[in-house]
Amino acid sequence: MAAYEWMLLPVLASALLCLLLVPLGYQVIARGVIFADLAIAQWAALGSLAGLYLLPNHTLAGAPVSSLMFALLAAMAVHLIFRRLGEAKEAWIGILYVVGASLAVLLVSGDPHGAQALQRGASGDLLWSSWDLVIAAATLTVLVWLLGVWRPEWLSGAAFMPVFAVAVTYSVSLAGIYVVFATLIITPLILGSLQGQAPIVAALCAIAGHLGAIGYSVVSDVPVGPTIVVATLVMGLLWLACLRWFAGKYFRALRTEAHSR
Repeated sequence: MAAYEWMLLPVLASALLCLLLVPLGYQVIARGVIFADLAIAQWAALGSLAGLYLLPNHTLAGAPVSSLMFALLAAMAVHLIFRRLGEAKEAWIGILYVVGASLAVLLVSGDPHGAQALQRGASGDLLWSSWDLVIAAATLTVLVWLLGVWRPEWLSGAAFMPVFAVAVTYSVSLAGIYVVFATLIITPLILGSLQGQAPIVAALCAIAGHLGAIGYSVVSDVPVGPTIVVATLVMGLLWLACLRWFAGKYFRALRTEAHSR
């Protein structure tokens, strides 16, 4: 048992990540531009890479200050795209993403370890979470859920983008772009949009996928980030199948009871 105590921190980080991102994912889907979160996550990762060269050792609660700055810049750009370029917003969001990804490649092109830095930004590594990032994620999680209960209009209004940018910054530092995108979108899309389930149900489903992936990654020695993406999708589809099976069984029982009368 003691040999696996080190897993408690990544497990806690993973659960907090799901509780933080899933409610925000509902808002992203409601706004109708799914890839806005991917673009902001890419710019947060670009900021982390820039910090390695321009602002080393400048962090705020475990995340590079440069990552936060770049994520807020991207969030501002997304907000302007929503307001001014509504007809072509998907195209401009795509441009924002691909420019961020290209700048990241150019930034590390002269570094012999550049490929590893890019991979770390994309896939992350939850198994090596830090307490600073976990505490920041916990604080943001409490803030997001309190806003959802007491001030839901804030999350659906202008306050969403800065809150979202900060949340994505710390999430990318914890887990990388792929995991952040998958956690934001997969279970909110499958259980929220398709099944009408509340965010807490989608968050619990995402947690189940994350924890299963962490266990498999440790046992099989495979990268945890891509494993989480696949496991979250599989878990979401399993939950969807179970919910529909139980719903079908319930309605069949109701019809049988109605006919018997």
